[in-house]
Amino acid sequence: MKKIALVTSLHRLRQHNACEGRYARLVSKLGPEWGDKDDINLLDILEHNGTADCLWALRATVKHPDGDKVMRLMAADFAEAVLPIFEKEYPNDDRPRKAIKAARDFANGRITAKDLTARDAALAAARDAALAAARDAGDAAWGAAAGAATGAATRAAQAEIIRQYLKEGN
Repeated sequence: MKKIALVTSLHRLRQHNACEGRYARLVSKLGPEWGDKDDINLLDILEHNGTADCLWALRATVKHPDGDKVMRLMAADFAEAVLPIFEKEYPNDDRPRKAIKAARDFANGRITAKDLTARDAALAAARDAALAAARDAGDAAWGAAAGAATGAATRAAQAEIIRQYLKEGN
């Protein structure tokens, strides 16, 4: 996958109602010389504010011809990163894995939106199965799974996935 630069600006972040505290943190890290409409590479947001803010900032990026494809592939990679949690509980249920493959195939132009729509039932079933797994696992296991899914290791994995897709530097 060719790396691309996804950029936003302080102006665009405000237009999308950025959280005041996180916005102020980014402004302080960028420094006073940063202009309101100067490009900010999402990798800079990742470095200064972390994964959650970087992912949130995707909504405020300047349109890029490959942007949708990159975002779809990143989402598939994020889903695949936590797939072992689901597969450990349901080793014979391959619907989430198939849904991730369909998302990648669509992003890479191997299937059409019509083909993807035909897989919506599998996606819904996978979502329902994941929710059922969480309920069935009980509070202790759910807490462990939720902690794993939102913990430092997952954030580090997400950050690495973002770096794989986005061009380093400005």
